[in-house]
Amino acid sequence: MKAITKMQARLATLGSSIGALLVSSSAWAVPAGAPKPWEINLQEMVTENGHRIVALHNGLLIIITVITLFVLGLMIYVCWRFNEKSNPVPSKTTHSTVLEVAWTVLPILILLGIAIPSFRLLRFQLIFPTADLTVKATGKSNWQWEYEYPKDAGGFSFISAMLSEDDIKKAVAEGRPAEDLPRLLAVDNELVLPVNKTIILQVTGEGIIHNFALPAFGLKIDAIPGRLNQTWFKAEREGLYYGQCSRLCGANHAFMPIAIRIVSEEAYAKWLDDAKKKYAATESAPTRIATAETAVEQR
Repeated sequence: MKAITKMQARLATLGSSIGALLVSSSAWAVPAGAPKPWEINLQEMVTENGHRIVALHNGLLIIITVITLFVLGLMIYVCWRFNEKSNPVPSKTTHSTVLEVAWTVLPILILLGIAIPSFRLLRFQLIFPTADLTVKATGKSNWQWEYEYPKDAGGFSFISAMLSEDDIKKAVAEGRPAEDLPRLLAVDNELVLPVNKTIILQVTGEGIIHNFALPAFGLKIDAIPGRLNQTWFKAEREGLYYGQCSRLCGANHAFMPIAIRIVSEEAYAKWLDDAKKKYAATESAPTRIATAETAVEQR
């Protein structure tokens, strides 16, 4: 009797713990453009490129599910229909022309069905529309990002570095929304861009190969020293969107987040005026680059 009572008490404790975990996890505040707890699907896309990637992914998922179920059903049928008990005298058939043609032609047709939308997506990604704004992102050797705006859009650059937990607490105390400051993703200087504008993003590296990846935009491109890669996107919705370096690049690889804030044209024009003053280069400070020690402290 005592054993049953103890077991019931343990089950009750376990149930309450699971309930508390579910309640607390549902209350975790994260911005729309950041990964969410218990998320198993792709992030919600806010670019046409992202929508097309999701459509291709879902189509491939249907195809591979059908193939898997077909093969599973075929194996079950073979085990049931051609076992030793059902066939004491095994068949001596060596080949079937129809079957060999079928298992050659069908995979070719499936691959063609996959290739056509894949090439359409690649064409959409690689043929750039006319740009409204071009921005350059450089992956630094001290595991930070430097963003550079062209002369016709201010002609300035700035460093974006991850905020430490103490910096996040300080920012929340100063009034910034906690949901805009997720751990290991919040940065001191966000890349600010206007909504519904075609952005050409040029990406390169400094000393180390990095990778500029932002899931909500369907964006992932290598930042290679000595080489200028570029891609494009057109964000459809205002918000704060997060990504990270997706190339193993050294000790602080995990502490190299990307934050892009998409705003209205009016808000962007106001930010641009302020940014020209804030990040203007001078003779004494031509660029604003954090030291390697600062990057290490972010850990």
